[in-house]
Amino acid sequence: MATGLQQDSVIAGGNKTILCIDTSKINVESRSIWLHGSPLNSATSLLLFQLSGISAVSLLFDVCLRPLGQSTLVSQIFGGMIFGPSFLGYNRDVREILFPMRSTMIMSTFAGFGIMFYLFAIGVKTDPILMVRPGRKAAVIGAASLFVTLVFSVALGLVLKNFITLSTSLQNSIMLIASSQALTGFPVIAALLDELKILNTDLGRLAVTSAMFCDLIGMSMVGIIFSMQQSTSSDIFGCVPSILSIVALVASIFVILRPRLVKMYYQTLETKSVDENSIAFIFLLVMAAAFLSEVIGQHYIFGPLVLGLAVPDGPPLGSALSSRLDTLSKAFLYPAYCALSGMQTDIFTIDFQSFYVVGIIVAFAFVIKLIAVMLSALFFGLSLREAFVLGLILNARGIVELTSYNLWKESELIEDQEFALVMMSVVIVTAVITPLIRKLYDPSKQYASVKRSTIHHAKRDSEFRIVVCLHSHESVPTIMNLLEVSHASRESPIAVTAMVLVELVGRSIPILVPNHSRRLVPTNSSTAGRVCNAFSQYEEYNQGCASVQSYTSISHFQTMHDDICRIAFEKRAHIVIVPFHKQWAIDGKIGSMSRPIQNLNINVLEKAPCSVGILIDRGVLNGFVSARTSSKFQVAVLFIGGPDDMESLAYGCRMVKHESVNLTVIRFLLFGGENSKDRKNDSHLINEHRQDNMGNERFLYVEEVLRDAEGLSSYIRGAIAHFHLILVGRYHPQSPLLEGLGEWSECPELGIVGDMLASPDYKTTATVLVIQQQRLGGKLFNHNLPFVVRNRDSSVVPDDLPKKLLHHGPGDDSLSISLDDFDTY
Repeated sequence: MATGLQQDSVIAGGNKTILCIDTSKINVESRSIWLHGSPLNSATSLLLFQLSGISAVSLLFDVCLRPLGQSTLVSQIFGGMIFGPSFLGYNRDVREILFPMRSTMIMSTFAGFGIMFYLFAIGVKTDPILMVRPGRKAAVIGAASLFVTLVFSVALGLVLKNFITLSTSLQNSIMLIASSQALTGFPVIAALLDELKILNTDLGRLAVTSAMFCDLIGMSMVGIIFSMQQSTSSDIFGCVPSILSIVALVASIFVILRPRLVKMYYQTLETKSVDENSIAFIFLLVMAAAFLSEVIGQHYIFGPLVLGLAVPDGPPLGSALSSRLDTLSKAFLYPAYCALSGMQTDIFTIDFQSFYVVGIIVAFAFVIKLIAVMLSALFFGLSLREAFVLGLILNARGIVELTSYNLWKESELIEDQEFALVMMSVVIVTAVITPLIRKLYDPSKQYASVKRSTIHHAKRDSEFRIVVCLHSHESVPTIMNLLEVSHASRESPIAVTAMVLVELVGRSIPILVPNHSRRLVPTNSSTAGRVCNAFSQYEEYNQGCASVQSYTSISHFQTMHDDICRIAFEKRAHIVIVPFHKQWAIDGKIGSMSRPIQNLNINVLEKAPCSVGILIDRGVLNGFVSARTSSKFQVAVLFIGGPDDMESLAYGCRMVKHESVNLTVIRFLLFGGENSKDRKNDSHLINEHRQDNMGNERFLYVEEVLRDAEGLSSYIRGAIAHFHLILVGRYHPQSPLLEGLGEWSECPELGIVGDMLASPDYKTTATVLVIQQQRLGGKLFNHNLPFVVRNRDSSVVPDDLPKKLLHHGPGDDSLSISLDDFDTY
């Protein structure tokens, strides 16, 4: 019976190690703890234990380093170094228990499969057209970053090699280390920007396209270098067969396989799904491409990366592949590869002289690349801060460098000392630039407004600018209705900017393009086409009174608000309308909901440079009553107090100018109030709108005095049945009328009253628009505005509400409640 851990025999001679494993002792008994064995005797159990330990330690490092603004790459490499010879693995007994030599090949193979499929997934998400046609600005910046850094780094390497006494290993590899500092890997930049949530900013897009152009040149150079290494003769033409084999492999993938993949892509467009056989076929192609890469003398990751570039990006094919690979590769396989690189790092092999020589090269190359990128960026008009941040981004280190260094170590181009030095350079550079980028670049400052951009503060009879957002064509009828009642006229025309919002799946680079652009992907043609047609009809119907522009934003939901806010800032919009994250089924119940859309709406509320409206669309319940065809389109404004209600009132008063709109303004007042200065100020602003609509029979005003929150809830529940559209402010000052209602709030982004109106318990077919007035610096406008309560008690709503409201007029007894504390978001 085998007890304890299996003991392996190791014979070392020269630069070779022979491992002898007695497989006859590896049985069930040797792996069972109940039979005094060890599970670590099994290769499978040992691999699972190693992966679990590495993942747990990496996660712990990530939790500790995250407050310092560090990247996950640093945590993953540290997680591997803990188990390597630099820390725990320095003790021989611990090393033989946790990471015995017999597990090295298995772990390396597992990590190799991980990096292979990870880079294939990166290729799938990449548009190869952007690599060959990145644009003049990105091409110049990318070329400067690569070639200027390469020339100066190699020159420094030559000086150090010839004038400083170096160790033999560093003497042989110093030029390789110097040239590697010019690398700018697109997967590295994309992963970093995604982690920093700035991938869809102008600077992020420029950095990614510049890195893609660098990668195209870098991949070509690496392929040629590998081909030269395969040459057995000193003749310069001896590498030609190897180069031709690379050309043949790339041509085969793009000429033979890509047409088949494109055909498969268009077939999936019709069915909107990808069958499992197609996925399995593509995964088999990945392994075949890796094998062929090894056959022609290239690294096995070359073929899968090129194959990924040949696969059409985006849904449904690209997204189907990404969905199957992303979780496994990003959360498991990729970290395992980073950790394995850390495990092979032995800091005790580093001598001081080699440390400062490599440190000089890395620091010098960092500064040179920073200067080259900054000068190029300044030439194209970027600000000094943006140019500096762009230089930091393109200095990022990551998976491309790790792959190169591991490849060189396997090929014995660098030894343990040089490998440890370059690995430490990756960690140090990444640890320095990541928090710097977080500190120096805040994308929200691009669209931070210092001027009021609201409906309430807009000049009368000026252009009304509105941005409307849609996730699907199902929202088009309600949006069209809202635009119609917004009353476009020659005196006050409407400028509409429509944004079709699409989640970024199956591609790496976010896209923000006009819908007429040729770059628009076919997957959005259905939604974008319907949106364009609907808005074109609206513009044609209101010719001379309305203008329309439409865009498509393809981005992650976590950063999609940047596109919305940037467009709103550029268009100087008065309000942004975003759809609610819940959709109703025809039976009145919640049909679907999306938490990512809810988080998107919250981000827009926090950072928008103008007012924001969340549209709760119940059009499916009432058959989409059109304001264009209806002679009486009932709109209500629920007014309690505060700037948000004032913004709702201003929007409602614009709507009542439409000949089909009947507006009812319901002002809720607390019973038992008396006159005050604050009340008069509030009444003055409301009376301005009443004065403007003097003689307009379609404008109705009522004051309803209530005692408590129960009365308010009961009144609203009965009143909403009479209206097609309800406008209400998001935030209200503290009041007994709202006391206790917030305890049951499910959607805080709607405020207390908005959340009530969005509840399925309120049986209504009315569409609701919850409005927040623009915030400046996190504070509300008009924070000193009062809200007024009136001495009139009526908590029962009669069936003939619109007629009864005509008899309600302003009273004399009132009480002002100051909003001195109404100054925070």
